[in-house]
Amino acid sequence: MKFYKYLYIGDTVTNPQKVKWKLKHHAGVQVYVITAATSADQLEIFHSAYLKQRYYRYHPPVIVGIASDYGEAVQIIMKITQECLENTGNCNLKEYLKRKAKEQL
Repeated sequence: MKFYKYLYIGDTVTNPQKVKWKLKHHAGVQVYVITAATSADQLEIFHSAYLKQRYYRYHPPVIVGIASDYGEAVQIIMKITQECLENTGNCNLKEYLKRKAKEQL
């Protein structure tokens, strides 16, 4: 698994380091992850069970956020969108996240 440098974590996620470890090692954990879409879309929300499929072992997504439930994942995307709109004036989320990671080195 690849994690975004400034990972967004939901308020109700307890022990994020343990959750990250379980995601990296494909262990069972009941969370939702927000990933950068490989297609033209911006961001996608997956249940962590999808990441246990063989495809994701060879094509790991970039995880931008972790949430305990779907509603919290939507709130995190809303937060990212609000930050993007305030800082850039548009809603190109993938480009904003790339630029944010490069600027804050």
